[in-house]
Parts: sequence; structure tokens; C-alpha cells
Amino acid sequence: MNMQQLMMQAQKMQKELEKKRKALMEKEFSVSKGGAIKVTLLGNRQITALEIDEEAFDKDNKEMIEEMIALAINEAMSQIDEEEAKISSSAAGGLGLGF
Repeated sequence: MNMQQLMMQAQKMQKELEKKRKALMEKEFSVSKGGAIKVTLLGNRQITALEIDEEAFDKDNKEMIEEMIALAINEAMSQIDEEEAKISSSAAGGLGLGF
């Protein structure tokens, strides 16, 4: 493969990588916890929805609800991190760098 072909391949892969990253930013990640909490984030980590079941609204449940919200947000962010890692890994693999 000559240098020009290599550069064309790299540019093509760069465009594909940008396309995948843009799609990730728009993808929704939803996590439910305990049936009482549901959090939805976009791939850019913006929270688009936070749902709390009416039955969970009891002052005795306050700490549990707060913990479930934090767990749900953290789990959704972990899912986003995994997707980002897959995208980066596929890009590196396409270059034949052995990552």
C-alpha cells in the first residue's frame, strides 16, 4: 500500500469515527433502579429524563431514592464509557495498530 492509499484510508476511517461519535452523542441510555427510579442520559452525558415512581415519595425512602438516582446515573455513564471504548477500539483496530 502506498502512502497516498494509506492517507485516503486514514481519512476515511477518521470520517467514520466522527460519524460514530456523533451517533453516540445522540444515543439514549436508560437505567432503572428498584422499579422506583428511571434515568435517561444522552451519550453526551446530558440527563434528558429522571422519573421517580409516586409510591417512592415517602420521607422514609429519601436516602434510598437518592442512592438509586446516583446508582442509575453512574450506571448509565458507565454504559456510555463502554460505547466510547468500543468506538475507539474499532478505530485503532482499523489502523492495524494492534490495540
